[in-house]
Amino acid sequence: MTTAVTKGVKISVEVRFHAEYSEKAPQNIFTYRITIENTNPYTIQLLHRHWYIFDSTAPPREVEGKGVVGKQPILYPDEHYQYVSWCNLHTDIGRMYGTYLMQRIDNGQQFSVRIPAFEMMVPYKLS
Repeated sequence: MTTAVTKGVKISVEVRFHAEYSEKAPQNIFTYRITIENTNPYTIQLLHRHWYIFDSTAPPREVEGKGVVGKQPILYPDEHYQYVSWCNLHTDIGRMYGTYLMQRIDNGQQFSVRIPAFEMMVPYKLS
């Protein structure tokens, strides 16, 4: 698991390779589980995401948009939100990182939160 804390928001990432889907497609399929924890004394909302995706020999990609998995979750103090999404790679090794745009509910102030870099690697490459 990879973790980063920015301005009182803790982001943790867990990655999983899916051989069962990768065998059927000409690419490697990974899922990642993100846990967002609000350790601040105020309520926040996730508004936007921006991802940078690196596939070892393919051109880099950027993905951005509103919220995550179709939602813009609100997190009260000491609350967490978790979701699962996926990424496809054309090679065996890749990397992702990014940012979330958050907003304080009490005063409307927006701030950026770092999503820590994490590796995606087909398991046989680890041996």
